[in-house]
Amino acid sequence: MSPFHFDSLIWHWPIAIYLFLAGVSAGAICFAVLLKHFKLGADAYKSGFVQAACLIAPLAVFAGLGILVIDLTKPFDFWKILLFYNPTSVMSVGVAVLMVYQVALFAWLACVFKVPVLNWCKGRWPIVDKLFNAIAKHEASITGFLVILALSLGAYTGFLLSALTTYPMLNNPVLPLLFLVSGLSSGAAGTLLGGVLLNGNPDGKEVHFIHNIEIPMILVEIVLIFTFFAGLILTGGQSQVAALTAIGEGFWGWIFWAGIVVVGLSMPLAFNLFMKASSKRKFSYVAITASCSLVGVLLLRNFILYTGQMTVA
Repeated sequence: MSPFHFDSLIWHWPIAIYLFLAGVSAGAICFAVLLKHFKLGADAYKSGFVQAACLIAPLAVFAGLGILVIDLTKPFDFWKILLFYNPTSVMSVGVAVLMVYQVALFAWLACVFKVPVLNWCKGRWPIVDKLFNAIAKHEASITGFLVILALSLGAYTGFLLSALTTYPMLNNPVLPLLFLVSGLSSGAAGTLLGGVLLNGNPDGKEVHFIHNIEIPMILVEIVLIFTFFAGLILTGGQSQVAALTAIGEGFWGWIFWAGIVVVGLSMPLAFNLFMKASSKRKFSYVAITASCSLVGVLLLRNFILYTGQMTVA
């Protein structure tokens, strides 16, 4: 008899997509901040990679929230979550973080794209000049606050699932950190893929900078996945059953080993190391590596969500 109980599923694939998109948004904006601060300075807005990250970050959040609302039993009652805030609800806390995150995100975007926006306006709307200049005075504070919120959002995607205490595989302290690191990885991949599609130089300093961070990040992700499953197996009982069944034979076993371990982790790591050793990065290498990373993180979200709910305590 299978230890998986399919009738215990309370969350399905739309939640996995939401968790994926929230992580991509948080990761992309973190890398946009890093590129501006360490490599590009005031000219960050000219970079195709920063432009891609700044497009991905808000669009991913809007798309994720849209999927979340549509998935509700009564989607038109979504406003009640905002009006009747419940500090003991993980979902309410997450929605609050998302709302504040979006405000900080758009304030930071105003700082980054201040020059081209004001040049485009050319004094036609004095209120825009005043608003952008007022926001730009607090850029340092806004940047720090945004990074804290982005990291909180990335970790929250794991806390949301770990709150399901009746499922031993989900009620795991490693999950928020695993989702944070994998979210940052997907944000880096989205930034790279979007950047080269926006005619960014695949051998430019932005790509070199992100790849230097990506390699240790993939290694940390591998360690976290090992720790996640080792902890479950060593705990014994239903935790051990959940872990061994999830990564064993069958559909989800193939998703884990072929999709997550090979496509999502091993191939991007190998491509990154190859590009680091070779003299020049090419569009195809960067695009394929980034695509593999995105596929791997999306599969990881679905894998954890489904297999985590299939074994009850």
